[in-house]
Amino acid sequence: MEHVARLEVIYIKATIDRIEGHLAVLLIREDESIRLEIPVSLMPPGSKEGDIVDIQIERDESTTEETRERVSSLIEKLKSKGQK
Repeated sequence: MEHVARLEVIYIKATIDRIEGHLAVLLIREDESIRLEIPVSLMPPGSKEGDIVDIQIERDESTTEETRERVSSLIEKLKSKGQK
């Protein structure tokens, strides 16, 4: 599958195949066997079947590291609390 990757960002084009209740069913343009289901509330306003949308996926390294540190701190507090 071809996709554009620059600086750890993935750009993908998808077709809105259909809307099923509160979910939009998207087909990845390069490989339509890959399907994504996304809540309609997260789609751009006015999106409808047949529209082409751009998807950008990017790792959030700073938030990931902050979360790891917070969880590690909580685990250490639980461990020390359990030893008392």
